[in-house]
Amino acid sequence: MMLLLPCGVWLSTGIKAQIPGDQVFGKYIFAAATGESLPYRLFRPVLQGNKTYPLVVFLHGSGERGNDNEKQLSNGVRNFTLPGNQKKYPCFVLAPQCPEGERWVEVDFRAASHHQPDSISAPLQNVMYLILELSGKQPIDPKRIYITGLSMGGFGTWDLICRYPSFFAAAVPVCGGGDTSRAPFLSNTPVWAFHGAKDDIVLPSRSSDMILAIRKAGGHPKLTLYPDANHNSWDAAYSEKKMFRWLFRQVNPE
Repeated sequence: MMLLLPCGVWLSTGIKAQIPGDQVFGKYIFAAATGESLPYRLFRPVLQGNKTYPLVVFLHGSGERGNDNEKQLSNGVRNFTLPGNQKKYPCFVLAPQCPEGERWVEVDFRAASHHQPDSISAPLQNVMYLILELSGKQPIDPKRIYITGLSMGGFGTWDLICRYPSFFAAAVPVCGGGDTSRAPFLSNTPVWAFHGAKDDIVLPSRSSDMILAIRKAGGHPKLTLYPDANHNSWDAAYSEKKMFRWLFRQVNPE
């Protein structure tokens, strides 16, 4: 069944009709079974034959929340769609937008630590539903689904891989933090974290503590600390050629 919203966006239980005006990232709204909606943008690579492609899921920071379906493209995510990167690493790129007043993870980002909430947040749960729906309708390789995010999205990245440790082929959390008690679940998850050493919003220790905890659990995660960077470590992180090479080499064995 199709519903016409007042804004003129067609909403259905499946993939939404593209809104004209953006030839790079398609503009859609996901209708969750709960009745909630989630704006999202989707970049499609140039498809060839029966090939399947990786999916990069990008979680934005707190400043890009809302329902304009625009702001989530402000920082970092477009680097995955640059012609040079698409030539080397063709992939789908998914950028959902968290509603205003909500968070990917309902925790204090400025705290020195946190305990993972018992339940996943509604926006992040809808992201998972959306990933599953897209995977069933697009030529996405289920063994190459990657998750990344910055600041609030970095927390969301840690949260998702702790809840679904065998689902994602790799994770790149940028200036985020997770619950170190959940680190044993990540011993087999490829992780490369990035943080600014002078970050005065999210403590750099939020990344380093998670990395150390995973290593103690037997994992082999990577960490890059930019010595002169404050909270904005994402410009550098999403420009790292080595990170791109590393990320797209990862394949989920399950």
